[in-house]
Amino acid sequence: VWPHGDSLLRNGCHLWTLDDAVRGFLLATDFGSSVQRVSTGSTVLRRLLIGTLLLGALTVLVTIVAASVGPFSVPFTHTATTLLDLIGIGESTAKPTEQAIIQSIRLPRIFLAFIVGAALGISGGIMQGLFRNSMADPGIIGVSSGGATGAVIAIATGASTVSTFFLPLFAFIGSAVSMAVVFLIASVGGRFSMTTLLLGGIAVSSFLGAITTATIILTDDLNVQRQIIFWIAGGFDTARWESVQIVAPIIVVGALITIFAARDLNLLLIGEDEARALGVRVTLVRNTLLISASLITGAAVAYSGIIAFVGLVVPHVVRLIVGADHRVLLPLSALGGGLFLLVADTAARIVLSPAELRVGVLTALIGAPFFIYLLVHSRARLI
Repeated sequence: VWPHGDSLLRNGCHLWTLDDAVRGFLLATDFGSSVQRVSTGSTVLRRLLIGTLLLGALTVLVTIVAASVGPFSVPFTHTATTLLDLIGIGESTAKPTEQAIIQSIRLPRIFLAFIVGAALGISGGIMQGLFRNSMADPGIIGVSSGGATGAVIAIATGASTVSTFFLPLFAFIGSAVSMAVVFLIASVGGRFSMTTLLLGGIAVSSFLGAITTATIILTDDLNVQRQIIFWIAGGFDTARWESVQIVAPIIVVGALITIFAARDLNLLLIGEDEARALGVRVTLVRNTLLISASLITGAAVAYSGIIAFVGLVVPHVVRLIVGADHRVLLPLSALGGGLFLLVADTAARIVLSPAELRVGVLTALIGAPFFIYLLVHSRARLI
């Protein structure tokens, strides 16, 4: 992933030998895998292309399955022809009722689940890279807790009944306010500190969690309590095309910004001073990545509730497979996160059909044991 070939001269200043730089990068990005890869440009492109094609093909297959299964089943062939008809290829063989169910109910949910999963996946990759810790996740600086508090306030005060957009709006505002407070804490004294950012995020998350819990306890209306618990558990049962149209641009723009900064993130892993000497505007890049990751996480949480382990497990798995180069890791974490959450949402719809299991519950049930397995397996390889 070293972008400057064999020469480490920038602005006429000799810094390290190539071996020293590579060694420093490998130490900085050793998140549990005993072998890391040093990537050339052609290797990066090849791995990215192969990963994109594989995950893209799997996503198409899962989309067909997700649009077909449910309390009202649709034949796979009817679903496939309907999806092809929507992109201008052929004509649908599905009945009008089947087309209405696919287009108005299931496709918005599929798109929203994939977009939210992609947001959590790429945000998790960014946070793990910036904090140099595979245990970091998108909510580590309090964004998810802020979103939960905002949503709980909207439900408890009845604001969510005024308009369908008020609940996600309150959740997004809560995420943004939480992020701003944590950033202010990290900037006290005029010098930004990643350690203070992390500790401030933990403190703010605990404080907001207490507010959320107190609100639930002090609410006498059992229906309101049920709504709050359902929202916190995460899900896409209220997905509509309007939701996709609002959240998709925020997440796509934020994700593209972070992907374009992937090379600079690679250099930041060596050390801020070394990256600055190589021409990286450290403060700008770091703050851009943090703000972008926080905003797309806030947008995702606003429309899905709290969904655990996607941003933690997916980047970790992708890193073990393709290495720690963020030029490959971030795009594939987005695709992998979208695919993982789409599979989880489909399973949540059918496992207790006609009832529905909350997606956040299912991802935690799957993600926690799998992540423990990865940790044990990785540790065994290092011993």
